[in-house]
Amino acid sequence: MIASLPMYDLPPFRAANDRLWAGIRDRMRATGLPAPEALTRGADTLWPQWEAADLTLSQTCGMPYRTRLHGRVTLIGTPDYGVEGCPPGYYRSVFVAHKDDTRQGLGAFDGSHMAYNEDVSQSGWAAPLNHARANGITLNPTLKTGGHLLSLQAVAEGRAPLASLDAVTFRMLQSFHPLAAQIKVIAQTDPTPGLPLIAAKGADTAVMFRLIGDAIAAMPTDDRALTGLRGLIAIPAEHYLAVPTPTH
Repeated sequence: MIASLPMYDLPPFRAANDRLWAGIRDRMRATGLPAPEALTRGADTLWPQWEAADLTLSQTCGMPYRTRLHGRVTLIGTPDYGVEGCPPGYYRSVFVAHKDDTRQGLGAFDGSHMAYNEDVSQSGWAAPLNHARANGITLNPTLKTGGHLLSLQAVAEGRAPLASLDAVTFRMLQSFHPLAAQIKVIAQTDPTPGLPLIAAKGADTAVMFRLIGDAIAAMPTDDRALTGLRGLIAIPAEHYLAVPTPTH
């Protein structure tokens, strides 16, 4: 069996994620559902986990869900991280530039190159390109970094003028990473559904939703404050599927 919470598992937050998983695991076992003892970490790619027949629980991104996983996994629910300006369970991307860049607003970066984490990322790829094109702005995602922290690092070090980061990840980085002080936010995308929790096809959505919601509600106060987790939201699959996917 596999359980993972990989999307917001930066080092300062791993202990809180472990405690959250323990709460979910114990509630599953008390209900008669099997659950692995610990979270799986360290995979080079998450696709084998997400597509595994014995996936107990994981968190994916909206773009992988709508482009490849929908119909092949069970959508459980969407954690609400309390992102400012977003409905519960939704999030957005922030466009960031170096703090010393004198340009203001996304329009001033029309035609700029952009660092991005992965071309299967909603927050680092699809959302910024959709937002830019809707506003008549051209961005050129030319530097693939492999992660939001690496995209922030590319901007902070002057290797890219612009990047788009998941607002939750950026909030976490601001709380502990020194490079965040070298960055300014120049724009934000419109909200889209947040990063959903999934399980293998055939999982009982109602039971899992209840158990996970109870585990989130029972998190220690310090863990809730650290992660920003407020609850679990039921966002229909159709809301994820309605988000456009830009062409390369």
